[in-house]
Amino acid sequence: MDVFLGLLQVVLREGMIYGIMAMGVYITYKVLNFADLSVDGTFPLGACMAAALITAGINPWLTLIICFVAGCLAGSVTGLLHVKLRISDLMSGILVQTALYSVNMVVTDKKAVLSIFNMPTIFSSGVGGALYNTALDQWAWVIMALLITVVAKIILDLYLKTRSGLLLRAVGSNERFVVSQGKDPGNMKIIGLMIGNGLVALSGAVLAQQKESADASSGTGMVVMALAAVIIGQAVFGHAKRMRGTTMAIVGMTIYRICLTAAMQFGLDTIYLKALMSILFVAALVGSRMKDERSAKNVIRAAIRR
Repeated sequence: MDVFLGLLQVVLREGMIYGIMAMGVYITYKVLNFADLSVDGTFPLGACMAAALITAGINPWLTLIICFVAGCLAGSVTGLLHVKLRISDLMSGILVQTALYSVNMVVTDKKAVLSIFNMPTIFSSGVGGALYNTALDQWAWVIMALLITVVAKIILDLYLKTRSGLLLRAVGSNERFVVSQGKDPGNMKIIGLMIGNGLVALSGAVLAQQKESADASSGTGMVVMALAAVIIGQAVFGHAKRMRGTTMAIVGMTIYRICLTAAMQFGLDTIYLKALMSILFVAALVGSRMKDERSAKNVIRAAIRR
Protein backbone atom coordinates (compact mmCIF):
# COMPACT_ATOMS: atom_id res chain seq x y z
CA MET A 1 0.00 0.00 0.00
CA ASP A 2 2.85 2.37 0.85
CA VAL A 3 4.44 1.65 -2.53
CA PHE A 4 1.18 2.44 -4.32
CA LEU A 5 0.74 5.71 -2.41
CA GLY A 6 4.32 6.64 -3.20
CA LEU A 7 3.79 6.04 -6.93
CA LEU A 8 0.50 7.95 -6.81
CA GLN A 9 2.22 10.93 -5.23
CA VAL A 10 4.95 10.89 -7.89
CA VAL A 11 2.44 10.64 -10.76
CA LEU A 12 0.24 13.43 -9.42
CA ARG A 13 3.17 15.70 -8.61
CA GLU A 14 4.81 15.26 -12.01
CA GLY A 15 1.45 15.38 -13.77
CA MET A 16 0.77 18.79 -12.24
CA ILE A 17 4.25 20.22 -12.82
CA TYR A 18 4.49 19.03 -16.42
CA GLY A 19 0.82 19.97 -16.80
CA ILE A 20 1.86 23.64 -16.71
CA MET A 21 4.06 22.93 -19.73
CA ALA A 22 1.16 21.10 -21.41
CA MET A 23 -1.01 24.22 -21.03
CA GLY A 24 1.70 26.27 -22.72
CA VAL A 25 1.90 23.84 -25.64
CA TYR A 26 -1.90 23.79 -25.79
CA ILE A 27 -1.77 27.54 -26.52
CA THR A 28 0.79 27.21 -29.32
CA TYR A 29 -0.36 23.90 -30.84
CA LYS A 30 -4.14 23.91 -30.47
CA VAL A 31 -4.97 27.60 -30.23
CA LEU A 32 -2.39 29.12 -32.59
CA ASN A 33 -1.92 26.02 -34.76
CA PHE A 34 1.83 26.67 -34.47
CA ALA A 35 4.38 23.83 -34.29
CA ASP A 36 6.69 25.40 -31.71
CA LEU A 37 9.89 23.42 -31.14
CA SER A 38 11.45 26.14 -28.98
CA VAL A 39 9.76 24.37 -26.04
CA ASP A 40 12.79 22.07 -25.78
CA GLY A 41 14.85 25.18 -25.04
CA THR A 42 12.51 27.23 -22.88
CA PHE A 43 11.84 24.37 -20.45
CA PRO A 44 15.50 24.09 -19.33
CA LEU A 45 15.74 27.89 -19.52
CA GLY A 46 13.20 28.10 -16.71
CA ALA A 47 14.95 25.37 -14.75
CA CYS A 48 18.44 26.87 -15.12
CA MET A 49 17.30 30.40 -14.32
CA ALA A 50 15.44 29.21 -11.22
CA ALA A 51 18.51 27.37 -9.92
CA ALA A 52 20.83 30.30 -10.70
CA LEU A 53 18.52 32.85 -9.06
CA ILE A 54 18.02 30.74 -5.92
CA THR A 55 21.80 30.29 -5.71
CA ALA A 56 22.09 34.08 -5.85
CA GLY A 57 19.70 34.40 -2.91
CA ILE A 58 16.54 35.43 -4.78
CA ASN A 59 13.20 34.50 -3.19
CA PRO A 60 11.98 31.14 -4.64
CA TRP A 61 8.53 32.54 -5.41
CA LEU A 62 9.98 35.58 -7.15
CA THR A 63 12.12 33.29 -9.31
CA LEU A 64 8.94 31.75 -10.75
CA ILE A 65 7.78 35.15 -12.01
CA ILE A 66 11.23 35.96 -13.41
CA CYS A 67 11.43 32.59 -15.16
CA PHE A 68 7.97 33.10 -16.66
CA VAL A 69 9.07 36.48 -18.04
CA ALA A 70 12.26 34.90 -19.42
CA GLY A 71 10.17 32.27 -21.20
CA CYS A 72 7.95 35.02 -22.61
CA LEU A 73 11.01 36.80 -24.01
CA ALA A 74 12.22 33.56 -25.63
CA GLY A 75 8.76 33.02 -27.10
CA SER A 76 8.76 36.56 -28.47
CA VAL A 77 11.98 35.81 -30.36
CA THR A 78 10.34 32.76 -31.96
CA GLY A 79 7.36 34.90 -32.87
CA LEU A 80 9.46 37.72 -34.32
CA LEU A 81 11.48 35.30 -36.45
CA HIS A 82 8.27 33.82 -37.82
CA VAL A 83 6.13 36.96 -38.20
CA LYS A 84 8.63 39.69 -39.03
CA LEU A 85 11.35 37.71 -40.84
CA ARG A 86 8.88 35.21 -42.39
CA ILE A 87 10.82 32.16 -41.23
CA SER A 88 8.70 28.97 -41.00
CA ASP A 89 7.29 27.99 -37.62
CA LEU A 90 9.40 24.82 -37.40
CA MET A 91 12.63 26.59 -38.32
CA SER A 92 11.91 29.51 -35.97
CA GLY A 93 11.48 27.10 -33.08
CA ILE A 94 14.61 25.14 -33.96
CA LEU A 95 16.71 28.32 -34.17
CA VAL A 96 15.53 29.55 -30.75
CA GLN A 97 15.86 26.10 -29.21
CA THR A 98 19.47 25.83 -30.42
CA ALA A 99 20.39 29.32 -29.25
CA LEU A 100 18.85 28.75 -25.82
CA TYR A 101 21.24 25.89 -25.08
CA SER A 102 24.09 28.41 -25.09
CA VAL A 103 22.01 30.81 -23.00
CA ASN A 104 21.29 28.07 -20.46
CA MET A 105 24.98 27.21 -20.17
CA VAL A 106 25.80 30.87 -19.54
CA VAL A 107 23.06 31.09 -16.89
CA THR A 108 24.47 28.05 -15.07
CA ASP A 109 28.05 29.37 -15.39
CA LYS A 110 28.96 26.65 -17.91
CA LYS A 111 27.78 23.86 -15.62
CA ALA A 112 25.71 21.11 -17.25
CA VAL A 113 23.93 20.52 -13.92
CA LEU A 114 23.44 23.19 -11.26
CA SER A 115 22.52 21.89 -7.81
CA ILE A 116 20.48 23.81 -5.22
CA PHE A 117 20.46 21.20 -2.45
CA ASN A 118 19.71 22.55 1.03
CA MET A 119 18.67 25.91 -0.41
CA PRO A 120 15.21 27.42 0.11
CA THR A 121 12.63 26.46 -2.51
CA ILE A 122 8.86 26.83 -2.78
CA PHE A 123 8.63 23.25 -1.50
CA SER A 124 10.82 23.71 1.58
CA SER A 125 10.02 27.25 2.71
CA GLY A 126 6.96 29.41 3.23
CA VAL A 127 3.70 27.59 2.55
CA GLY A 128 5.53 24.50 1.32
CA GLY A 129 7.63 24.29 4.46
CA ALA A 130 4.59 24.82 6.69
CA LEU A 131 2.82 21.82 5.13
CA TYR A 132 5.53 19.52 6.46
CA ASN A 133 4.45 20.35 10.01
CA THR A 134 0.90 19.15 9.40
CA ALA A 135 -0.80 15.80 8.89
CA LEU A 136 -0.42 16.36 5.14
CA ASP A 137 3.37 16.27 5.22
CA GLN A 138 3.57 13.26 2.86
CA TRP A 139 1.44 15.08 0.31
CA ALA A 140 3.16 18.47 0.69
CA TRP A 141 4.90 18.38 -2.70
CA VAL A 142 1.71 17.24 -4.44
CA ILE A 143 -0.33 20.01 -2.81
CA MET A 144 2.22 22.67 -3.75
CA ALA A 145 2.41 21.45 -7.36
CA LEU A 146 -1.40 21.38 -7.53
CA LEU A 147 -1.63 24.89 -6.06
CA ILE A 148 0.75 26.41 -8.61
CA THR A 149 -0.86 24.57 -11.52
CA VAL A 150 -4.39 25.59 -10.53
CA VAL A 151 -3.38 29.24 -10.12
CA ALA A 152 -1.67 29.22 -13.54
CA LYS A 153 -4.72 27.55 -15.11
CA ILE A 154 -7.20 30.02 -13.57
CA ILE A 155 -5.17 33.03 -14.73
CA LEU A 156 -4.84 31.57 -18.24
CA ASP A 157 -8.56 30.75 -18.43
CA LEU A 158 -9.45 34.27 -17.30
CA TYR A 159 -7.17 35.75 -19.95
CA LEU A 160 -8.71 33.60 -22.70
CA LYS A 161 -12.11 35.09 -21.78
CA THR A 162 -10.91 38.64 -22.41
CA ARG A 163 -11.13 40.37 -25.79
CA SER A 164 -7.42 39.79 -26.34
CA GLY A 165 -7.85 36.13 -25.43
CA LEU A 166 -10.76 35.73 -27.85
CA LEU A 167 -8.69 37.26 -30.65
CA LEU A 168 -5.82 34.94 -29.75
CA ARG A 169 -8.10 31.93 -30.09
CA ALA A 170 -9.31 33.22 -33.45
CA VAL A 171 -5.80 33.56 -34.92
CA GLY A 172 -5.27 29.83 -35.43
CA SER A 173 -8.55 29.28 -37.28
CA ASN A 174 -9.78 32.59 -38.67
CA GLU A 175 -7.20 35.34 -39.20
CA ARG A 176 -9.68 37.43 -41.18
CA PHE A 177 -11.79 37.87 -38.07
CA VAL A 178 -8.77 39.25 -36.22
CA VAL A 179 -8.11 41.68 -39.07
CA SER A 180 -11.77 42.75 -39.06
CA GLN A 181 -11.34 43.70 -35.39
CA GLY A 182 -8.49 46.02 -36.28
CA LYS A 183 -5.74 43.78 -34.87
CA ASP A 184 -2.65 42.37 -36.52
CA PRO A 185 -2.74 38.52 -36.56
CA GLY A 186 1.05 38.47 -36.48
CA ASN A 187 1.18 40.41 -33.22
CA MET A 188 -1.42 38.08 -31.71
CA LYS A 189 0.75 35.11 -32.67
CA ILE A 190 3.71 36.69 -30.91
CA ILE A 191 1.59 37.21 -27.78
CA GLY A 192 0.43 33.60 -27.90
CA LEU A 193 3.99 32.31 -28.27
CA MET A 194 5.09 34.48 -25.37
CA ILE A 195 2.36 33.09 -23.11
CA GLY A 196 2.98 29.51 -24.21
CA ASN A 197 6.73 29.61 -23.70
CA GLY A 198 6.31 31.55 -20.46
CA LEU A 199 4.25 28.67 -19.07
CA VAL A 200 6.82 26.15 -20.31
CA ALA A 201 9.62 28.03 -18.55
CA LEU A 202 7.48 28.24 -15.42
CA SER A 203 7.07 24.47 -15.50
CA GLY A 204 10.84 24.03 -15.75
CA ALA A 205 11.36 26.42 -12.82
CA VAL A 206 8.93 24.49 -10.60
CA LEU A 207 10.52 21.15 -11.53
CA ALA A 208 14.02 22.45 -10.79
CA GLN A 209 12.92 23.54 -7.30
CA GLN A 210 11.24 20.18 -6.70
CA LYS A 211 14.30 18.20 -7.82
CA GLU A 212 16.70 20.75 -6.27
CA SER A 213 18.80 20.79 -9.44
CA ALA A 214 18.69 22.04 -13.01
CA ASP A 215 20.01 20.28 -16.11
CA ALA A 216 20.80 22.40 -19.17
CA SER A 217 19.88 19.47 -21.44
CA SER A 218 16.65 18.53 -19.64
CA GLY A 219 14.51 19.90 -22.47
CA THR A 220 15.16 16.98 -24.82
CA GLY A 221 11.82 15.41 -25.74
CA MET A 222 9.70 17.89 -23.78
CA VAL A 223 7.78 19.02 -26.85
CA VAL A 224 6.91 15.40 -27.67
CA MET A 225 5.69 14.81 -24.12
CA ALA A 226 3.61 17.98 -24.06
CA LEU A 227 2.09 17.39 -27.50
CA ALA A 228 1.18 13.82 -26.55
CA ALA A 229 -0.47 15.08 -23.36
CA VAL A 230 -2.52 17.68 -25.27
CA ILE A 231 -3.61 15.13 -27.87
CA ILE A 232 -4.48 12.51 -25.23
CA GLY A 233 -6.52 15.04 -23.30
CA GLN A 234 -8.39 16.12 -26.43
CA ALA A 235 -8.97 12.51 -27.53
CA VAL A 236 -10.30 11.31 -24.17
CA PHE A 237 -12.29 14.37 -23.11
CA GLY A 238 -12.95 16.08 -26.45
CA HIS A 239 -16.72 15.54 -26.17
CA ALA A 240 -16.87 16.99 -22.65
CA LYS A 241 -18.29 20.38 -23.61
CA ARG A 242 -17.82 21.95 -20.19
CA MET A 243 -14.20 20.84 -19.80
CA ARG A 244 -11.73 23.52 -20.84
CA GLY A 245 -8.79 22.81 -23.07
CA THR A 246 -6.39 23.75 -20.28
CA THR A 247 -7.96 21.12 -18.02
CA MET A 248 -7.72 18.52 -20.78
CA ALA A 249 -4.03 19.30 -21.18
CA ILE A 250 -3.34 18.82 -17.46
CA VAL A 251 -5.34 15.59 -17.22
CA GLY A 252 -3.77 14.36 -20.46
CA MET A 253 -0.31 14.93 -18.97
CA THR A 254 -1.30 13.01 -15.84
CA ILE A 255 -2.49 10.08 -17.97
CA TYR A 256 0.76 10.25 -19.92
CA ARG A 257 2.84 10.14 -16.74
CA ILE A 258 0.77 7.20 -15.48
CA CYS A 259 1.66 5.26 -18.65
CA LEU A 260 5.38 6.01 -18.25
CA THR A 261 5.38 5.15 -14.55
CA ALA A 262 3.49 1.90 -15.15
CA ALA A 263 5.96 0.87 -17.86
CA MET A 264 8.92 1.50 -15.56
CA GLN A 265 7.25 -0.47 -12.77
CA PHE A 266 6.95 -3.41 -15.14
CA GLY A 267 10.71 -3.35 -15.56
CA LEU A 268 11.29 -1.10 -18.57
CA ASP A 269 14.90 0.08 -18.66
CA THR A 270 15.22 3.87 -18.45
CA ILE A 271 17.26 3.92 -21.69
CA TYR A 272 14.04 3.04 -23.53
CA LEU A 273 12.05 5.84 -21.91
CA LYS A 274 12.44 8.29 -24.81
CA ALA A 275 11.39 5.57 -27.26
CA LEU A 276 8.30 4.89 -25.18
CA MET A 277 7.50 8.61 -25.17
CA SER A 278 7.59 8.59 -28.97
CA ILE A 279 5.43 5.46 -29.15
CA LEU A 280 2.83 7.01 -26.86
CA PHE A 281 2.88 10.14 -29.00
CA VAL A 282 2.27 8.11 -32.17
CA ALA A 283 -0.53 6.17 -30.45
CA ALA A 284 -2.14 9.44 -29.34
CA LEU A 285 -1.92 10.87 -32.88
CA VAL A 286 -3.37 7.75 -34.50
CA GLY A 287 -6.10 7.46 -31.88
CA SER A 288 -7.04 11.11 -32.29
CA ARG A 289 -7.16 10.78 -36.08
CA MET A 290 -9.32 7.66 -35.92
CA LYS A 291 -11.68 9.42 -33.53
CA ASP A 292 -11.98 12.40 -35.88
CA GLU A 293 -12.65 10.09 -38.82
CA ARG A 294 -15.41 8.28 -36.92
CA SER A 295 -16.97 11.61 -35.93
CA ALA A 296 -16.90 12.78 -39.57
CA LYS A 297 -18.53 9.54 -40.73
CA ASN A 298 -21.25 9.89 -38.11
CA VAL A 299 -21.97 13.43 -39.27
CA ILE A 300 -22.20 12.28 -42.89
CA ARG A 301 -24.51 9.40 -41.96
CA ALA A 302 -26.75 11.70 -39.96
CA ALA A 303 -26.92 14.14 -42.89
CA ILE A 304 -27.84 11.32 -45.32
CA ARG A 305 -30.62 10.08 -43.04
CA ARG A 306 -32.12 13.54 -42.97
